[in-house]
Amino acid sequence: MTNHPSVSAARVEWIGISPGNRQPIKSRDEVAVAVGTGVDGDYHSKKKPGGKRQVTLIQAEHFAVIAANAGRDSVTPELFRRNIVVSGIELAPLIGRRFRIGEALLEGTGPCTPCSRMDENLGEGGRLAMSGLGGLTTIVIEPGRIRRGDPITIAE
Repeated sequence: MTNHPSVSAARVEWIGISPGNRQPIKSRDEVAVAVGTGVDGDYHSKKKPGGKRQVTLIQAEHFAVIAANAGRDSVTPELFRRNIVVSGIELAPLIGRRFRIGEALLEGTGPCTPCSRMDENLGEGGRLAMSGLGGLTTIVIEPGRIRRGDPITIAE
């Protein structure tokens, strides 16, 4: 695909689930995603079935910028409370587009706008530090398993 020159390097770097409201994010090697609900075992998948935020993604390449913006030396994926950390692909152009991660087919539904919880996790100004870098919300079009290391491909 021409506007994604590095898409061949696009892959899943990290996967996490939220087991309950405000509970620490748990890292996983793989998850199953379902149509209408999103990530199996994730608290948010039960909260709003049929919503536009079934699986959330964030770019690993943005971590250093977010850390610097928040005045931190580093950040970890758990702080962002997203389901999947990806690398090698820009997420913003995927809004309204379908793409495959592992066995699953997802569709980008919009930006994953940082909430006030980011001020708690990253410190005062954390939400602002993530402005424009919060990632992507998606819906599940076809269910399947997603594993760490899985490639990401654009569906045409």
